[in-house]
Amino acid sequence: MRSDEKVSRVHIIGAGMAGLAAAVKLTREGLPVTLYEGAGHAGGRCRSFLDKALGAVIDNGNHLILSGNLSVQSYLSMIDARETFETAEAVFPFLDLKTGERWQVRPGAGKFPFWLLRKGRGIPGVKFPEYLAAFRINNAAPGKTVAEITGGKGLLYQRFWEPMTLAALNTPPGEASAILLKAVLGETFFKGAKFCRPLLAAKGLTQSFIDPALKFLKSGGVKIHFKTRLREVVRDNGKMTALKFSLRTAPLGTGDQVILALPPNITSTLVKEVEGPAEFHAIVNVHFRLPEKTAGEGSVPFLGLLGGTAHWLFIRGGIASVTVSAADRLAEKSAGEIAKLIWRDVARALGAGNAKIPAYRVIKEKRATFSQTPANLRKRAPQKGPLPNLYLAGDWTQTYIPATIESAVRSGFFAARAVIRDRDLKTGKKE
Repeated sequence: MRSDEKVSRVHIIGAGMAGLAAAVKLTREGLPVTLYEGAGHAGGRCRSFLDKALGAVIDNGNHLILSGNLSVQSYLSMIDARETFETAEAVFPFLDLKTGERWQVRPGAGKFPFWLLRKGRGIPGVKFPEYLAAFRINNAAPGKTVAEITGGKGLLYQRFWEPMTLAALNTPPGEASAILLKAVLGETFFKGAKFCRPLLAAKGLTQSFIDPALKFLKSGGVKIHFKTRLREVVRDNGKMTALKFSLRTAPLGTGDQVILALPPNITSTLVKEVEGPAEFHAIVNVHFRLPEKTAGEGSVPFLGLLGGTAHWLFIRGGIASVTVSAADRLAEKSAGEIAKLIWRDVARALGAGNAKIPAYRVIKEKRATFSQTPANLRKRAPQKGPLPNLYLAGDWTQTYIPATIESAVRSGFFAARAVIRDRDLKTGKKE
């Protein structure tokens, strides 16, 4: 911890995962922090809430954390929340809803793709030549898409490349950047089972990511202001001098620094010099209260689904939660239409037959992530902003990995390090 009481304050705008990660990192370093959030709660898209219709706490969306997500694990350790996660085996079950075929991908100790060649670990029916696409992904040029690199067809494409791209990049493989997929695979599946073990929140995202962070920040003297939306950045001589909120204005001291941990469109509105990605894809999540004694419940914590509308099915506490990525068209349908389509897949996956659709909640995130195309990668902003005392954070900034929770946390850490580095340069202190 830093002991210099004369250091100026860091103002962080946005208490989503990026803002929280930056605040936690800076607080651990002993820097005074003030955190502002426009909503009445922290977490952004990563949160839980009590749904009265379902009679259960549900997550706003499903997030599969893997043991290779080192930034997330560092964050959890900082806020003393690592024990709120259960670590599962590196086993990824799949079901083809059209054929009824089931299989499991079980990464081995060695590096990809060699463990896929072993019986019971890889994808049934896939021949060795198809796996050569893994080497092409590993050497992908910046302008190439996943479909271009993998050929865009074949059994391996249908059962691995496409579902993996949708899950990790929330972008169809015909548009998705191959080097981004390479990045996420390089930290997980390409490194073997040790880095592919799923980390499952025992109670919920808020209980694991948000509540422990707020407790840590409050204990560190961080000032937190909810329902405080930033309306304008006041500037003078090329530097920010004040933050104008809806009901108040916060003047900035000479040495104060600001981290904007906001979506790209809002950031660009506040600071015209920032050009972030302007194209997005939706994610749709549907939560069902499972009927009693539903067959298949509890057999696996999650299941990958192919050949239907649903992509991933998660089971926890009598609730079936389904995620559909790159769901732009689906998100235009009514909640009732979406629930009917998804329940058909869930009932088949869990052996519920013709069971009547139970109570449900549909959550649409129409701008869940930016469209992670090669062109949009060039629009990711660096954490050091265009103004001397401005820094940026968010999964859309330059983290070199897809826009995930891992990316959001990493961006917050990067922004915090940039703040610390600039302070050290001014004081002549070595890192």
